Amino acid sequence: MAFVKSRPKTIPLGLSRDVGQATEKPDDCPAMSDAVDLYLRLRGNGRPKTFAADIRRAADYLIQVARDRPLSAYSRQDALALRDWLVGRGLAGSSVTRAFSNVNAVFNFAVSELALNITNPFRGVYHDRQAGVVTRKPIPMQDIRKVQRACRDLNDDMRWLIAIVSDTGMRLAEVAGLAREDLCDLDGSMPYLKVQRHPWRGLKTASSERLVPLVGEALWGARQAYGQGDGSAFLFPRYNRAGTTSANSASAALNKWMGEYVPDGCTMHSFRHSMRDRLRAVQCPTDITDQIGGWARAGVGQGYGSGYPLEILHDWLVKVTEQGG
Repeated sequence: MAFVKSRPKTIPLGLSRDVGQATEKPDDCPAMSDAVDLYLRLRGNGRPKTFAADIRRAADYLIQVARDRPLSAYSRQDALALRDWLVGRGLAGSSVTRAFSNVNAVFNFAVSELALNITNPFRGVYHDRQAGVVTRKPIPMQDIRKVQRACRDLNDDMRWLIAIVSDTGMRLAEVAGLAREDLCDLDGSMPYLKVQRHPWRGLKTASSERLVPLVGEALWGARQAYGQGDGSAFLFPRYNRAGTTSANSASAALNKWMGEYVPDGCTMHSFRHSMRDRLRAVQCPTDITDQIGGWARAGVGQGYGSGYPLEILHDWLVKVTEQGG
């Protein structure tokens, strides 16, 4: 079975970065680099640039440890060496998990697509998933109110973004990558926004695509941002200047500013944890909470139907803001 155009039975792929030896590649089994190209060509359409970057980064880790070899040439010892190398670099358990998930995705896809009769040696490699993981704290309600008051006082685009996150629990990247057209009925009886994929900003999961009612400070922030009127299609042009939403840049700047208003260990992502607690406090049903926040829904049954209507979501978020969460 030919993976690419006809070529000799073996060809030198190049020099290993670590070993300095030529790598032989059998014609019927792609090397890791070829498997990555195949995966991204077939699975990467419509994905954000970060998707390809994460896949290539994980593959590069493996190539640094065990060279760019045919998939059939990798062994369990290579998988364990990759784990030890990643841990030795100080990566958190979640980052090690992500790297292995991406290597496994590429490997399994090539095996399935090309009907390769080989075993994936990277499957099920043990590592401490909690190593280096920092538990994110929710922001206490009194501190959320302090942040919101400060946002009103400063009244600029960075503070409008924070305000939207604070009373919706949305992910920072979801808000930073909003288009103006994503905001709906801002002056009507039930204003809301659409969380949807854009060429400049993808979404974390399928559940992330949703409608989110705008109430409280989130509505104020959305109206202020929408009314800025600079002609941009983006709601927050500052973070969308190079074809990709700069969520990391936004996170660094906003977290630094919030430092004087929130306890140590609290970040922009902490608003998301806080919203979960605030919805619990008003006894919001779990499946409605999941829909509001775009959390993956537990159970097969919750995947049926189109979810709760916007009016129901709106009423629960009103309870959260009116009762102080």
